[in-house]
Amino acid sequence: MSTIKFERNTLFEQFMDVRNFSEQISSPLSIEDYVVQSMPDVSPTKWHLAHSSWFFEAFVLEKFDVNYKSVHPQYNYLFNSYYTQVGERHCRPKRGLISRPTVEQVYKYREYVNNKIEDFFSDSSNKDFEKHAPVVEIGIHHERQHQELMLTDIKNVFSENPLKPVYMELPASSSNGKIPTANWVSYPEGLYEIGHADNSFSYDNEMPKHKIFLGSFNLSSRLVTNKEYIEFIEDGGYKRAELWLSDGIYTVEDSGWEAPLYWEKIDNKWHHFTLSGFKEVEANQPVCHVSFYEADAYARWIDARLPAEAEWEIASADLIIEGNFVESGVYNPISLGGNSKSSSLAQMFGDVWEWTSSPYICYPGYKTLPGALGEYNGKFMSNQMVLRGGSCATSISHIRKTYRNFFPPDSRWQFMGIRLARDE
Repeated sequence: MSTIKFERNTLFEQFMDVRNFSEQISSPLSIEDYVVQSMPDVSPTKWHLAHSSWFFEAFVLEKFDVNYKSVHPQYNYLFNSYYTQVGERHCRPKRGLISRPTVEQVYKYREYVNNKIEDFFSDSSNKDFEKHAPVVEIGIHHERQHQELMLTDIKNVFSENPLKPVYMELPASSSNGKIPTANWVSYPEGLYEIGHADNSFSYDNEMPKHKIFLGSFNLSSRLVTNKEYIEFIEDGGYKRAELWLSDGIYTVEDSGWEAPLYWEKIDNKWHHFTLSGFKEVEANQPVCHVSFYEADAYARWIDARLPAEAEWEIASADLIIEGNFVESGVYNPISLGGNSKSSSLAQMFGDVWEWTSSPYICYPGYKTLPGALGEYNGKFMSNQMVLRGGSCATSISHIRKTYRNFFPPDSRWQFMGIRLARDE
C-alpha cells in the first residue's frame, strides 16, 4: 500500500482501465462458460467479476457513504471470499452452483459499482478522497490478481471439456530456432537488503525492508524448458522416490502424476492444453504448470536446487522489468530468443512464476494492515511456498521485484515454472 498523494483523474483512469480489462478477458466466453467450477481452487468467471466489484463496494463505498445500498443485500455473502471480519461467506467449493445472479445481472452490478466509484471520485472532499484513495489502489491491484486467476481458471475449466475448446486464437508463440545454453550467473557472499521500501505501491507482505546474509550462489541464466523437463520424465523422474520430498512422492502416487498439468502423450509425442487449444508441446518453451514438488524433484535430478526468494530478489535488483506479460496477448510462455545473452539472466519476469525454496512467512518486523484488509496476505503464512517474477497472465503494471506470490506446494494450475540455483 503506497503513501503517495493521489491525483484523482489518474487514479480514476487506472480504475476504469482495470475494470474494462476484466470484461475484455471475459468477452470470448459464451454464457455457459461463465458459471463452471472445475475444481475447488477454481472460481467461475462470473464469480471473479462479481467479487472484484464487491471488494470496491465493501472496502471503499460502504466506508465512504454510510447510506450506501448494494444492488442486493446477499451479495456480501455470495461474493466475499475469505474476509471473516466482513461477515459470513458462501462455501468456496460451491461457487459453481450459484446460477443466480445471472451473468447479465453481474455485469449490471459491475456497472452500478463503477458508477458509484465515479461518484466517489467526483463528489468526495479532499479529506475523504485521501482517506479512501489508497484502498481504491489496493482494489485495482486486487482486480489485477483476479484477472490472472480468470485466465488460469478458464484454462482449467476448458481443459476438462473433451471437445478441447479454444478460448481465443492467439498469436504464434513458437521459436524453432536455438535458444542460449543455460549458464550459471554468480553472486558473491554478502549482507544484502530485501523488501519494499519506497512509497510506491506494494502489499504488506513485501515489507519491511531488512538485511539478510547470503552465501555465494549461482542462478541459471534462463528457465528450464519443456525439452529439458521431458528428459527428467524419460529418466523415470516421477518414479524415483529418492528425488522427492516425502509429501511430494505421496502426492505423485495419490494423484497419478506422470507429467505437468495439461500434458498428454499421443503417438509418442507430448501434447498440452493451452488457451488457444490442444497442441504439441514446443521443446524450447519454458516448462509450465508444475508444482513445487515437481520443481524441487527436477532440481535434485539435475544436481541443483531451487533459489531462495532472497537470492531471486537480489539477482533481479539491477534488471529492467520486461518480458512476456498479459499485455503481450499470448497467454502462454514463449521461447527465449536466440539473441539473448547466455551470460546474463533472462526470463526473470513474465512467462512463468518461478518457484523458490522459501516458505511463505513474514519478514522481521512485519505488521498486517488494520481491520479486514489485514486478512489479505498475513493469515496465509502457513503451508505455502513463495513464487517470484510474474507470468504470461500477470500484468506488467502489477509486478514488482519485491512481489511475493504464494501457493501450496502441490498447486499446478497457475503458470508455474522452474529456475535453477546452486551454491558457489
